[in-house]
Amino acid sequence: MHGPSSGAGVVAVLPAAGSGVRLGAGVPKAFVGLAGVPMLVRAVDGLLASDVVGHVVVVVPADQVDDAVSMLPGRPATVVAGGADRTASVAAGLAAIGTDAEVVLVHDAARPLTPPDVVRRVVGAVRAGAPAVIPVLPVADTVKRVDGAGTVVSTVDRSELRAVQTPQGFRAADLRRAHAGTPDPRTDDAGLVEALGDPVTTVTGDPLAFKVTTAWDLRIAELLLAGAGRVTEHEEHA
Repeated sequence: MHGPSSGAGVVAVLPAAGSGVRLGAGVPKAFVGLAGVPMLVRAVDGLLASDVVGHVVVVVPADQVDDAVSMLPGRPATVVAGGADRTASVAAGLAAIGTDAEVVLVHDAARPLTPPDVVRRVVGAVRAGAPAVIPVLPVADTVKRVDGAGTVVSTVDRSELRAVQTPQGFRAADLRRAHAGTPDPRTDDAGLVEALGDPVTTVTGDPLAFKVTTAWDLRIAELLLAGAGRVTEHEEHA
């Protein structure tokens, strides 16, 4: 159970404005149900279940604010309208964060099964002094570099490659500084901090923190939930 002060000073920003086109749902991706519960709700509850997050700022399309609020009763969460792209939406979330925030997480609503342990590892690393922290996994598949015609040019050494997950964690002042001015919308938040010259530290991610993008991903997530038979935070909040 999430304690009222266990996550003091830690705020998570949850951009949830993706269109969901590849899911074929016709609604924003974060509002798509996963075993009867919207992914947005599962993502919020996963963050709070870590017991190291004190508040979540959810960023949704302007016409979905009321719907998102109605999904999150009893949770320490604020819902705000987002911008034209992910970077603008994160900036909108940052604007809604109080000045007492010491650590800010940026998490994908489309990673609804992210284990609380991953959240704790990220926050712990920021608390230990890292300006920016990302959870990662080794790249398991062989990676090839190809030319415009699709012909293999070379085999990439995957020993130095990592697949990046979320939540990404930051010292609040550093993330605000990274979003000042005109940040490149093609760059994730860790990349924006990296561009300032600050080091980005990695912690171990988790296969369950995969991103639900397609109908196949959604089906895999449903099967994992069914197999685990897990009790989720949404039932405690119901």
